Amino acid sequence: MMEFNKFQRMVLVNKKILAGGMSMVIVGLILTININATVPVGQAGMTDEEKLDLMLAEQENEDYNTLAGILFGLGFLLVLISFGARRKKGKPIKKVEKKAE
Repeated sequence: MMEFNKFQRMVLVNKKILAGGMSMVIVGLILTININATVPVGQAGMTDEEKLDLMLAEQENEDYNTLAGILFGLGFLLVLISFGARRKKGKPIKKVEKKAE
C-alpha cells in the first residue's frame, strides 16, 4: 500500500507546460484551417494591377500559413517537453568540501 501511494505522488507530466502546448497546438490548427479556407483565387481576364494584388494576397496567405505552422510546431514541442519536465522538490543543496590546511 505504501508503494502505491509513493507511485501516485510521482508526477510524470508538467501540467502547465502541457496545457500551454495543447493550447498552442489547438490555436495553430484552427488558424491553419481558417487560413486555408480563404485562399485568394484569380479570374480570367485580370488586369496587371489585379494580377499584382492577387500575387500579394497569395504571398500574404502563404506567410500566415507559415506562422500558423510554426505556432503548431512549437506547441507540439512543448507537449513533448512536458513529458520530460519534472519539478524538483526542495531546495538544491550544494556540498562544499573545505580543504584542511
